[in-house]
Amino acid sequence: MSLPAMPFSDDQAEAFDRVAEALRGAGVDIEAGTLLPEAPERASLLAVIGKAGSGKTMLLARLAAALAAAGVETVSGDWEGRRRRDRRTLAILAPTNKAAAVLRGRGVPATTIHRILYTPVYAPEYERIAEWLAGQAERPTVEGLSDAALDRAFAFYQQAKSIPGALAAAGLRGSDFIRGWKRREDPLDIGFVDEASMLDQRMLDDLRAIFPTLLLFGDPAQLAPVGQSGEMVFDRLPQRSRLVLHRVHRQERGSPILDLAHALGDEALDYEAFERMVEAAARADGRVQVAERAEADLMARSPVLVWRNQTRVRLIQAFRQAFGAPPDALLPGEPLICDGIELPLKHRKKRIDLEARGLIKGAQVIYLGPGRRPGFSRLHVVGAEEPQVSAASIIKIELPDEEEPFIPFAATMGVALLHGAAVTIHKAQGSQWPVVQVFAPDLWVAARTGRTEAGMPLWKRLAYVAITRAEERLVWVTRNRLARPTAPLSVEDLRGPAPLTLAAGGEDEEET
Repeated sequence: MSLPAMPFSDDQAEAFDRVAEALRGAGVDIEAGTLLPEAPERASLLAVIGKAGSGKTMLLARLAAALAAAGVETVSGDWEGRRRRDRRTLAILAPTNKAAAVLRGRGVPATTIHRILYTPVYAPEYERIAEWLAGQAERPTVEGLSDAALDRAFAFYQQAKSIPGALAAAGLRGSDFIRGWKRREDPLDIGFVDEASMLDQRMLDDLRAIFPTLLLFGDPAQLAPVGQSGEMVFDRLPQRSRLVLHRVHRQERGSPILDLAHALGDEALDYEAFERMVEAAARADGRVQVAERAEADLMARSPVLVWRNQTRVRLIQAFRQAFGAPPDALLPGEPLICDGIELPLKHRKKRIDLEARGLIKGAQVIYLGPGRRPGFSRLHVVGAEEPQVSAASIIKIELPDEEEPFIPFAATMGVALLHGAAVTIHKAQGSQWPVVQVFAPDLWVAARTGRTEAGMPLWKRLAYVAITRAEERLVWVTRNRLARPTAPLSVEDLRGPAPLTLAAGGEDEEET
């Protein structure tokens, strides 16, 4: 794991010490670097709270590294070995594939909450390979796999501790070795959850049933989940269980994007003054831009962030028209958003399979083309570790001033997908993109409503979340216009192995 070299600030050091105290209750002494022979039977729930740039991810990474050095095994959700009495486990989780991918890009071995709630069932011969790679068994002999293939798997695993990745290096696909998924039965020890502002109470209850020691990392300035009255799950914790990081590290390194985000904390700042601040930042630094038009090219991979649903639908239609998309079909390369899975209860196993592979509500997906079976679509799940799938799908294209969406084609049941060229700021939480376009006219409307959420003007919360989605460049779009694309839609940037077919019912099979 790659770790930031900078020293802890005082508030990070205090949080580290408090977490270390809680971990001793889980049977791990990270200061001594040892596992305790017996773990006291007590549950612990803590939250590390701080705004963007306050060092939450740095603290999470340092804690994870300290746990690994003490002998705690990090569980990825890809494969788990035999349960041992002396084993201590850690899972680093995020609510969405994109949020988990952001952490992995920073050297933190994260997975999604769904991949921990559901565990894969491996075919016996490949289970032996996994045990060997993890150092729990002797090198196996597997029919159909050469010694060279096993050597490739071993070499891959030494570089990246991923069982599926190692098996892929040996020439295998997911459907070769994973026979299905099951709801987790055995608890784990320690859970770290990033982007905890996205958790609702049901998700928190599910996690607490698995992890006696749970640490949440969240941003109190973001938007609360729908239906929780502006309250986040860590708001309900007692004061002693909330560890607040005040110092902003990234701001100290001169990020104009974060400067704008933190300026929103000024109670006297109104919308007009903030927009002037954005314009001044754009004049001083190329990482902030003010544009009269949204860029259609960017929308193919990085959606425009909006507040109002009607704005979202109109921008999507403008995007499709700009690329010449036909009204009755999708073009390969069009972005989609998973809106849930429409399956009856009798297909619970299939629902688990789809969710475990990354097709969860809010997942970002790129359409690759029709599948070989009626009602199927070939999809690239953004941020998933095995992104290429072919799934029974129901694709809905919403139209302005129309109550019912247009459905170009659909399976009887399967994954429900909406267009993703523009998304609401609420749905964008947990994701980051190198370049983010924010539709400013919507924020102006939100400011005019005078609405507040948890004591803060709604427009400021919306602006804060939207701005902090940008990793490298922020584009502040001031008018309801779209710049023409400079090239046709393409999927060349998404080339990968043949997709796994996920039917609405029945067994999985490989498309060839």
